[in-house]
Amino acid sequence: MARKAPFPERDGWYTHYVSYGETDAMAVVYHAEYLHLFERARSAFMRETGISYRVAEERGVMLPVREANCRYRTPIRYDERIHVRCGIAKWGRASVEFVYEIWNDDKTVLHATGMTGHACVNLEGKPVAIPDWLRELFQ
Repeated sequence: MARKAPFPERDGWYTHYVSYGETDAMAVVYHAEYLHLFERARSAFMRETGISYRVAEERGVMLPVREANCRYRTPIRYDERIHVRCGIAKWGRASVEFVYEIWNDDKTVLHATGMTGHACVNLEGKPVAIPDWLRELFQ
C-alpha cells in the first residue's frame, strides 16, 4: 500500500453547516455534494491567499476541473458543522492539483478525503502555463 503524502503545509479551512437539501433519503450528505464542498473550500482558500476566482478570470486565467476524486469514510448528517481543509498538492506547467479533507466539528473524525485536478486555460479555453503571479500567491 502506498504511503499517504502529508497534507500541504499551506492550507485553508472552510466551515460549513449541512443543510437539509444536501442530504439524501438516508439522511446523510448526498455523495455529489462533496464536490460542492470541495469547490467552496477551494474558493475560500483562494480568497485567503489574496485573490478570488473571479479576479483570476478577469486576469485571463481559468482553472476548469478536469479530474475529481472523493473517498467517503464516515457519513455526515444534516445540521452537522464540518470543516473542509484545502491545499495544493502538485503544480504542473499548465495544471494544479488541490487536495481536501473533511472533518467533524472538533476535528477528531475524518469524514472524507479528495482531490481535484485543474487545467490552466485562457478565456478561449486554450491551455496556458500557470502564471507566476498565481503560483506565487499559493507559495
